[in-house]
Amino acid sequence: MKWTKSLFTALAAVVLGLIGGALLMLVTGSNPIEGYAYLFRGGLMNMERFGNTLGSATTLILTGLSVAFAFKTGLFNIGASGQMLAGGLMATALALTLKLPKELMLPIIIVGAMLAGALWAAIPGLLKAIFNVHEVVATIMMNWIAYWMVYYTVPAYFKGPMLETESARIPDYASLRVSWLTKLFQGSYINLGIFIAIIAVIIIAIILDKTTLGYELKAVGFNRYAAEYAGINVPKNVALAMGISGGLAGLAGAAFYVGYAYNMQIGVLPAAGFDGIAVALLGANSPWGVAAAAFFFGILHSGKGYMSAMTHIPPDIGDTIIAIIIYFAATSILFENLYEKIMKKIKANKETSTEAAA
Repeated sequence: MKWTKSLFTALAAVVLGLIGGALLMLVTGSNPIEGYAYLFRGGLMNMERFGNTLGSATTLILTGLSVAFAFKTGLFNIGASGQMLAGGLMATALALTLKLPKELMLPIIIVGAMLAGALWAAIPGLLKAIFNVHEVVATIMMNWIAYWMVYYTVPAYFKGPMLETESARIPDYASLRVSWLTKLFQGSYINLGIFIAIIAVIIIAIILDKTTLGYELKAVGFNRYAAEYAGINVPKNVALAMGISGGLAGLAGAAFYVGYAYNMQIGVLPAAGFDGIAVALLGANSPWGVAAAAFFFGILHSGKGYMSAMTHIPPDIGDTIIAIIIYFAATSILFENLYEKIMKKIKANKETSTEAAA
């Protein structure tokens, strides 16, 4: 079955990544068993740290979905960071400009951020659809346009009272943090973005697997020429796929800048946009796989500081583990071939046993 092959590949990448991290710990003179014990405790040992893990995973789920959705439609969206910035800037602008009850503010912020991210990705999508400009080049370009747009806009219109390098603080009535959720997770930075991420996973899974739109988008991704021959409007679907992908990254921007953070800082291209590529690879571009991979990476991000504090193992080890996992996830064809060989051997052994019994 396809999902068992994907699961085998993901688990193999994770195990090899953890082994690589253990070897690095040994090289630095540390005990890898102790290191991993503190790493996973740091992400899961109590409600606060579990909430922080979910908070870290929230953005990764949405950027992972963004990249995975583009992959499914034959596109490589490397611009999730820029789309996050576009969505985050829109969310910040709305939060600092409008003064409405929280029940009205949050839907406006969420929809605004999603539309901003969708627009930012639709531009490379249109360039790809009309002029066949490669989406990797176009999305990288849009990343830096977003970077400098934030660099200019925040100090000019939304700067805080103390520093020009960051916006004013997001007011409580516009923040995705809510008191009941913060109390439930004992003061962690988890926010309503986690529910947005879960809903997004379900919706994207339904679109890809249960709708005509999803079928057309995947058909374009598998073979755009065959799809065009079958009567599918390829340019429209390319632009639409990039727009949906960007909308997911825009939601990540809202979850991060008005949920995880208290303001928006300039001069930072969010790493979560690039981490989304790793999440999509490890999750085999499946919405459910992306959610699981994001949670695992959330543990690593949340626990590496605790591991470093308790054992003096550099927190960079956690990032190195992620990098090794990405490497092995990117070479998934090797594990898929290994899986097929194992399954063939098991099948052959069963047939031999059946013949012997007969």
